[in-house]
Amino acid sequence: MYKSSLALAVALGVLAQQAGAAGFVEDSKLSLSSRTMYYDNNNREAHATSTTERPDQRESGQGFKLDYNSGFTEGTVGFGVDAQALWGIHLDGGRGYHKGGFMPDDSNGSSVNQWARFGANAKARFSKTEVHYGSALAPNLPILVANDGRVLPQTFEGGTIQSKEIDNLTINAGQLTHAMGRASSNRTGLSVAGAFRDSNKFRYGGLDYKVTPDLTLQYYYSNLEDFYKQHFLGATHVFKIADDQSFKTDLRYFDSSSDGRNGQTGYEFSNNGGYAKNTGEVDNKTWSAMFTYTLGGHSLMLGHQRVNDDGGFVWLNQGNVRKDGSTSSLEGASGSSFYLFTDSMINQFAKAGENTTFGQYAYDFARLGVPGLKASVSYLKGEDGKNRDGNGHFSEWERDARVDYVIQDGTFKGLGASLRHGVYRGTGTSSLADQDQTRLIFNYTYNFL
Repeated sequence: MYKSSLALAVALGVLAQQAGAAGFVEDSKLSLSSRTMYYDNNNREAHATSTTERPDQRESGQGFKLDYNSGFTEGTVGFGVDAQALWGIHLDGGRGYHKGGFMPDDSNGSSVNQWARFGANAKARFSKTEVHYGSALAPNLPILVANDGRVLPQTFEGGTIQSKEIDNLTINAGQLTHAMGRASSNRTGLSVAGAFRDSNKFRYGGLDYKVTPDLTLQYYYSNLEDFYKQHFLGATHVFKIADDQSFKTDLRYFDSSSDGRNGQTGYEFSNNGGYAKNTGEVDNKTWSAMFTYTLGGHSLMLGHQRVNDDGGFVWLNQGNVRKDGSTSSLEGASGSSFYLFTDSMINQFAKAGENTTFGQYAYDFARLGVPGLKASVSYLKGEDGKNRDGNGHFSEWERDARVDYVIQDGTFKGLGASLRHGVYRGTGTSSLADQDQTRLIFNYTYNFL
């Protein structure tokens, strides 16, 4: 735990004691979420370097997340509190099979037995505008997507504001200062892949405008000081063909460029292991188009993505940053997401020059009388990516399949299970090592209030 979180927690506790207004208490929600996860990553081409190191990663863990979200006090300006306690437990995956990122590292080469952290936000509401400030933020925006792909979620520290004062228009803005990794009790500054320096200023602003009930337009701008500036344009349209039939179009465009000290020692961008016209610098334009046809329980999606030749796509990624600014990895700090379909189970398909064609078929078995059961399979093929040294190209593909089931009633109502399997293969010096990955996840949330 760190001092700022403790001070904020004390302030929020005082606020809660003074909040006698009915809305603060009556609209409160308290829930406990449990996640059990088994993770198996088979690095097919890797070789152990010693008798205690193995090429494969096999681990399992248990996570608990306690969330309290108050309502707002009555009055012109309402105040409230959000608090979150996270606890992770190592179940299995000893020396050799443990790799950094899934759980925090222990000194013996295995994982720590357990880790925990606490976060809290103060919030205020005026009319249709809300402000949140604290260390338990989880943005889900085109320019920043909080990652929830392991035992515990990634969270951020800072302040956000969302306004819906104008009909059909949502305005979002904020400034973030730190990130808390999904497998860490610590916080770090904000950074990009490959860098070992950080920034405490990630500013963003944007809007979502619902032109019609079926058409939404988006624009967002973000700036990670000393690393990059990014513009995003998006358009989503759903054409309803019949009651159970529709066609969805989803268009996305990113324009990213260097900012401040980007490219200097410590502030380099690795370009996701691919080519860069200007070594270490951000210089990228990426567009993607996705089209989804839905008929009853069937859903078929096809799309294409193009990353320009000058450099790879960029997003927030704290993987190499430590609190002391050294180059060694802070256990659990890595793990991030971004707003493109190619952010898949194993790979990202986001290197310079890469053209990726992708598709997905999904089926909802509720149409066959089995509500809560869903399945999907997806395939991505990336070609024409430029090798890191600029000589030659690489190609890669990934196939992912998943089955999800949530119990709909009875004693175990709400208990969910998810089985996921991914296969990745690549050729060329900038592709990843061939991998087969399996994840088995059990989720359950109990609502006290």
